[in-house]
Amino acid sequence: MVCRFEDLRCKEIINIRTGCKLGYPDDVEFESCTAKIIKLIVCGRPRFFGILGREDDIVIPWCDIEIIGEDTILVTCDFPVRGKKHGFVKSFIK
Repeated sequence: MVCRFEDLRCKEIINIRTGCKLGYPDDVEFESCTAKIIKLIVCGRPRFFGILGREDDIVIPWCDIEIIGEDTILVTCDFPVRGKKHGFVKSFIK
């Protein structure tokens, strides 16, 4: 399958371990020598309409991408549970 970056930007990234929607790819990082993509980057959400800056970016290594489908990109990342910061559910396990 041949895919342009413009096509990737329209695909929602979902973590299959937690079922959380991470967002849409905003940028890619690639190795200049081999021209291989090594990371997908989802920019952090703006805080208070951008006045207070942005949250941390979500960086997804290429090796964590399981499948790129028609509408979604399924990944298996081990992100910590952060509550509201990235839309993850808070953990109530003590």
